[in-house]
Formats: sequence, C-alpha cells, structure tokens
Amino acid sequence: MPGCVPPQPRGGGSADSPCPGPSRVPGVSAEGTRPCCPPLPAAMEPAMDPGWDPGEPGEPSWARPGAALGGRGLLALAAASGAAVWATWAVLLMPGFRRVPLRLQVPYQPSSPRQVANTLALLRGRAGKTVDLGSGDGRLVLEAYKQGLRPALGYELNPWLLCLANYRAWRAGYHGKISFLKRDLWKVNLSDCHNVIVFLAPSVKPPLATKLLAELPDDARVVAGRYPFPSWSPSCTLGQGLDQVWAYDIKEVRREVQDRAQQSQG
Repeated sequence: MPGCVPPQPRGGGSADSPCPGPSRVPGVSAEGTRPCCPPLPAAMEPAMDPGWDPGEPGEPSWARPGAALGGRGLLALAAASGAAVWATWAVLLMPGFRRVPLRLQVPYQPSSPRQVANTLALLRGRAGKTVDLGSGDGRLVLEAYKQGLRPALGYELNPWLLCLANYRAWRAGYHGKISFLKRDLWKVNLSDCHNVIVFLAPSVKPPLATKLLAELPDDARVVAGRYPFPSWSPSCTLGQGLDQVWAYDIKEVRREVQDRAQQSQG
C-alpha cells in the first residue's frame, strides 16, 4: 500500500510512523484519520507453539484434554459415579422392593443368553400356561412364546422393568400376545400353570417351594436358574456354573416329599 510502512513494535511507533501508537481497530491509525498498515495475512502470522494450550478462561486445568486429574477432579469423578449407581438403584430396583420383606427381596439380574437357551431346552415339547416369577425385562417370557409355550406371561413388581418388558414384546411384534403383570408372586394363584420359570435368590426358594407344592398341578414342571431348590431332587439339569438350570417335575417332588415324611415318622 503506498505510503505505508511495516508495523512498529508494541507500545507505539515513532513520530514519523503513520501508526504512531496502538490502534484498537486493525487498519486504522490511533488518530483514526489515515489508513494504517493492514493486518498480516493468516499465512504470515507467526506460528504458535503446538504444545502450548492455555485453555479457555476460567477452565480448570483437569478439564483440558490430556491433563491429569487432580484431587478435585478425582473427587468430582467419584461423586458422579456414586450418583449414577444410586440413580440405577432408585430407578430399576428400589420401586419393586418397597412392599417386599427384606429376606424375600431379589435384585434384578438379567439372564444370560446361555441361561435362556438352557431353560427353554428343559421346557421344549411341553404345553400349557407358562409363567416367569420375577420376569424382569421379559426376555425369558418372550423366548418361551417364540418356542410355542402359550399362553406366556410374567409377574414383576418393578414398574420400570414392566415397561421395558412390554417394549421388548412390542418391538418383537408380540404386543397383546404376551402379558406382563404387576403382581406379587406370593399372592398369585398358580393352580393353572404347567410351566414355571424361577430365577430367584436362595433365600426365596424354601418358602416358594411350599407355595409351588400347594398350588401346582401334578403335571407341572418348574425350571430354576442360578440356584436350585435345596430340598428338591431335580428330574434333570443342563449347563455348568452360572449357566446351569434345574428342572423339577412336581409329581416326582411330591412323591419324594411324602417318602421323606414317612421315613421320618417310621
């Protein structure tokens, strides 16, 4: 540009400079009366050290990418993790526990694909009403219906898990064909059930065994996952470790219980 000289160092120029002092507006002199030298093109700007990262104003050092967590950062991370765990408990588990005695409370734990496959293998070829006591997200009931075990329904106290189970049934195209009911398993009548699925804690098995023997028909079969019934002898079992399931034919269990009672009396 004619009549323009290179920019002067910071702090002001000489008396002969057309830009005698710092200007707040690029390209305009401090007096605002004549054009000053335009700013340098981007390609001519001095390169900034790539390792220098001042961060945003007010940004804590631990929040910048690559920065190590300090004491406050670790404390904030621990607090966030604790809040997430509590929220999971409050949403998924606590609603179904409020009216259940402590020894009968069963935390939600979804069945693995192998547990589901083993359970249905022990029910293959059977007919009649199939129920899952504590159906959780409904995966066992859904697979039982697909296998031809109909009607199929689940009993669950947790409203959030009931919503999830109904969503899974709707997504699979079985809405209205599978039932998930908010019922206390201790209050439902099981006299018309021929296939019962039980994935419950060990503390629940003894009182539940009494209920099943009192209500189920002779041709009913009970399949237990994770933990067997301690006082029953299984008709058959399948799987190993956490994937093991046990099948109990009620007619045989009743005979076993009667024989045991007679032996104790004799």
